[in-house]
Amino acid sequence: MVILGCLQSIPSPIPTKKSPSSSSSSPSSWSRSLGTRREAIVFGTCFVSSFLSFTTAFPSAIAQQEQDQFQQDEERVVHLFQDTSPSVVFIKDLEIVKSPTSSSNESMLNENENTKVEGTGSGFIWDKFGHIVTNYHVVAKLATDTSGLQRCKVYLVDAKGNSFSREAKIIGYDPAYDLAVLKVDIEGNKLKPVVLGTSRDIRVGQSCFAIGNPYGYENTLTTGVVSGLGREIPSPNGKAIRGAIQTDAAINSGNSGGPLINSYGHVIGVNTATFTRKGTGVSSGVNFAIPIDTVVRTVPYLIVYGTPYSNRY
Repeated sequence: MVILGCLQSIPSPIPTKKSPSSSSSSPSSWSRSLGTRREAIVFGTCFVSSFLSFTTAFPSAIAQQEQDQFQQDEERVVHLFQDTSPSVVFIKDLEIVKSPTSSSNESMLNENENTKVEGTGSGFIWDKFGHIVTNYHVVAKLATDTSGLQRCKVYLVDAKGNSFSREAKIIGYDPAYDLAVLKVDIEGNKLKPVVLGTSRDIRVGQSCFAIGNPYGYENTLTTGVVSGLGREIPSPNGKAIRGAIQTDAAINSGNSGGPLINSYGHVIGVNTATFTRKGTGVSSGVNFAIPIDTVVRTVPYLIVYGTPYSNRY
């Protein structure tokens, strides 16, 4: 309307008083002037019409672009889960309450009247040799067992996507950092270890993802962001674990020991603890993971010596 108004306000030629000899040319001059104004008005109308069509289509193009971006982000998360979840394991702590008729390990791990599930947790495949990293508190009963009745059953997926389960042996643990290493006999199965990242350059606000088995629901993905860094949480031996990662990605009972992953699918922490609302057991959105740099410094000693470096001197 503004543009059109401007075009209409263009001053038209004012007919000047002509001598009789030139009066014959006046109608022609007036017609040309009128034609010019009509062309200007028509041009202005077409211009405004084109402008309005462009502005109408522009929001639609933006909406389509936003939808495409949303779909790309969604596909990225789906691919991340599909690529990393085979490296995450489901851990069950079992107690033998009655001697089975068969003494084979397989029969002793069957969940029947002879066994009782003491707890569940998560872990992740550390290497192709069958080493699994988890939290110490997930397997604390096995680590401190003196009766010989505690067992640990691990559910895995091999590199081809085939599911299988094995009894796991605990080969090292460090209560000070709430870490433990299990070992399973892979018997020719090819495993897919996690890809280790670094917690050195983590920033508050970056996306992160937790994969685990909350309340026994296997392969559960939760998403969130890094909410804080350098937090302090209690360890099973009563000391403080410093430098923990805080996240709002949901971590519930059964998630412990599972990986916290960045947008590249690299492990940046081990999901360990959550604050719960009193009397509910429900996560409050304030959750913590042990930084992977701490894990990388600790686990090799647990694999080789069974104890952390600090306990050897």
